[in-house]
Amino acid sequence: MPVIEYDYKIGQIKSEIERLDAKNIILQFPEGLKTDAIDVSNSIQEVVPYVNIIIDADPCFGACDLADNKVNHHIDLVVHFAHTPLPIKTDCPVLFIEASSSSDVVSPIEDAMDKLDESTNTVGLITTAQHMHKLGQMKEIIESHGYEVKVDSGKGTSVAQVLGCNFTSIKNLDVDEIIYVGSGDFHALGVRLFTKKKVILADPFTGKSRDIEEFYDRILRIRFARITKAKKAKSFGIVLSSKKGQLRFDLAIRLKKIINEYGFEAQILNMDFISPDRMLPFNLDAYVMTACPRIAIDDSAMYKKPVLTPQELQIVLGIRDWDDYLMDEIIIHDQQL
Repeated sequence: MPVIEYDYKIGQIKSEIERLDAKNIILQFPEGLKTDAIDVSNSIQEVVPYVNIIIDADPCFGACDLADNKVNHHIDLVVHFAHTPLPIKTDCPVLFIEASSSSDVVSPIEDAMDKLDESTNTVGLITTAQHMHKLGQMKEIIESHGYEVKVDSGKGTSVAQVLGCNFTSIKNLDVDEIIYVGSGDFHALGVRLFTKKKVILADPFTGKSRDIEEFYDRILRIRFARITKAKKAKSFGIVLSSKKGQLRFDLAIRLKKIINEYGFEAQILNMDFISPDRMLPFNLDAYVMTACPRIAIDDSAMYKKPVLTPQELQIVLGIRDWDDYLMDEIIIHDQQL
């Protein structure tokens, strides 16, 4: 398998440090790129030897989870890798570096062509921040096979970009099928749920593609089981995140009111880092996640009690039908937190 390299834009980082006359900077990487952190830090130190560089070792879940208020506000600049900015107010300047990937998009997209239905004429195209710089190439490959390619921009996202908590770029696409260029099943799952269209995942890191229908069916079965178990619950914990881009305070308050109106107990629990052990001390039957939507889905097996999305709680309470199942989203648009 070829070595995948990322463009960390050391020159751009140097320019921003000099522009701000920053002395203390913190580097923030998602889990998959932390293995490059030392090399990136050393590369920056070589071109700006007078700065103090700190690597944030905490988990990073996206642009919703910035390190701008860490180290007791001693930081002059956050350099945040692999995500694009959200419209949230920060405590210090943040430089977003998309960390564009050198991975090949030709092979997986060519492989995906064989998985499209014969009746397909129009294809929706979506991807993530690491591959957006190759969007034009992606379109050309698909169009060369005779398909019309459609893309759209969403609320707070670039053209053809999808996040794990924001699928607005695909909601208005009138297409027959969708190709997602990326490696994460979760993004493709959300697209499948929102569009009800067939989704082919073209993975630049393996050079292959796959139909996500089997994964989609398996996840829905798991979610149905969690919802069924939660229907026996008499008490609910509503998990509120203190991370700026995940903080949905008003939603947590509304959910508590709704649960109480249906005759059940509800407690709001504030957390920064959310994990199963944080919930152990509380004698509650089920939990509702107002933080990152991926926690309830991706980490489901880690929790002994059912962890629901707000939409799944609606199904439990009979407000929403199972046939109207939707993935949860956090849409931050023109909002200052």
